[in-house]
Amino acid sequence: MSPEIAILLAVALPLVGAIGVVMAGPWPNLRETVTLAVGAATLAVVAQIAPAVMAGGRPAVTVFEMLPGLTIAFKVEPLGMIFALIASFLWIVTTIYAIGYMRGHHEENQTRFYAFFAVAISSALGIAFAGNMVTLFLFYEVLTISTFPLVTHHGSDEARKSGRIYLGILLGTSVCFQLLAIIWTWTLTGTLDFTDGGILEGKASAGVIGVLLALYVFGIGKAAVMPFHRWLPAAMVAPTPVSALLHAVAVVKAGVFTVLKVTVYIFGIDFLRDLGSSEWLQYMAAGTIVIASLVAMTKDNLKARLAYSTISQLSYIVLGAMLVNSWGVIGGGMHIAMHAFAKITLFFCAGAILVASHKTEISQMGGLGRAMPLTMGAFLIGSLSLVGLPPLGGLWSKWYLALGALEAHQLVLVGVLMLSSLLNVAYLVPIPIRGFFAEPPPAGDAHDEHHAHATDGIQEAPLACLIAIAITVAGCVILFFYPESLFDLMRQVAPIP
Repeated sequence: MSPEIAILLAVALPLVGAIGVVMAGPWPNLRETVTLAVGAATLAVVAQIAPAVMAGGRPAVTVFEMLPGLTIAFKVEPLGMIFALIASFLWIVTTIYAIGYMRGHHEENQTRFYAFFAVAISSALGIAFAGNMVTLFLFYEVLTISTFPLVTHHGSDEARKSGRIYLGILLGTSVCFQLLAIIWTWTLTGTLDFTDGGILEGKASAGVIGVLLALYVFGIGKAAVMPFHRWLPAAMVAPTPVSALLHAVAVVKAGVFTVLKVTVYIFGIDFLRDLGSSEWLQYMAAGTIVIASLVAMTKDNLKARLAYSTISQLSYIVLGAMLVNSWGVIGGGMHIAMHAFAKITLFFCAGAILVASHKTEISQMGGLGRAMPLTMGAFLIGSLSLVGLPPLGGLWSKWYLALGALEAHQLVLVGVLMLSSLLNVAYLVPIPIRGFFAEPPPAGDAHDEHHAHATDGIQEAPLACLIAIAITVAGCVILFFYPESLFDLMRQVAPIP
């Protein structure tokens, strides 16, 4: 199979899978088998493209031309290859988890869930392989719309309200800011193709370039840079597998991926560094990192705390892009993978806790680690990867981001990264410590508080959930010992001088 055919097939397969899921809906086992089979096929097709890209190739295919020089087209470069591999692999893992979660939690509308999940993966792959900004924008919007039914899955008043916030912010930022930036770029350059070194050098004044960059960064609402972050905590009303999709597999990763892609291939990091147009956005990202971490510390609801953690972690990647040097871009690109495996582990654990114990508040989780040691142990590993401690993958991306800040002579930003790691410890590590070492609360209906506890009778979540958690925990460790492939791909995106 040629890489060009593989690109089209990778984007199309999840859509075919969505149709298969709907047709197999009355038979849950068949429906989930279809999902897993299509997920495995998609990953295999995506993996077929990787060797050509790692060897320096850039497989490309044009679907059709809308206007002269304006096409719907795909072109695979190393950053998109990383995103596509992550999305297609974690689709399989999340499906395994969802089988245990959706059944264990007796969720309704499971067929709709699996079908729209597949459409969202197709959209993510379209974003990853987009050859120009028009193609990326098209799939970016499809991703927003296809995930709306997932956010509103429960159909409650709270879910519908959260869905309106989700759709309003993401569509509002993309139409009002990002689309304006795309049209403006087209009028300045006559092209929207992603090009090594960018397409804007010499096309506008420093002031115009600065405004354009801000329109892109804030118009990419999925990156959740403050103040356009509220959609992410609002979306936590969705089932945990949807939270995994939002935080690790597709949605937020599509946002920060787009920020990196625009920075490198529309503006060009050398051009932005010479102009100095991104410096104030470095501090916006740094502010988001710290403020979101401080807010996370105040949240007792576990998913809410993880949501604000994601907002903070995403701005690591935005910061890496805005440093506009090779180490920053490399660190940002690697953090897409490192954060994906760590954060999906944490959300999987939160969902496992909900299914097994029906607990959502951290203050209720005393002693839970003794009833669910595998889940709480995995939560600790995922947390330490986000902190950036060895032997876990999060160390490498934070290291390269710090090198980028040093190369930019931004000691303040090095301090922000160090402070953020300490805040990660403060709002994540106490959760498993409470689970393993705190006394469980007494059972609410117990007459003898010394013998009856709220954790009595609680066991680990269903086996499918534990298998998925084990895979993502293994990913956190493997990425520490074997980061070379990620590094080599990102070094093609931002060559080291």
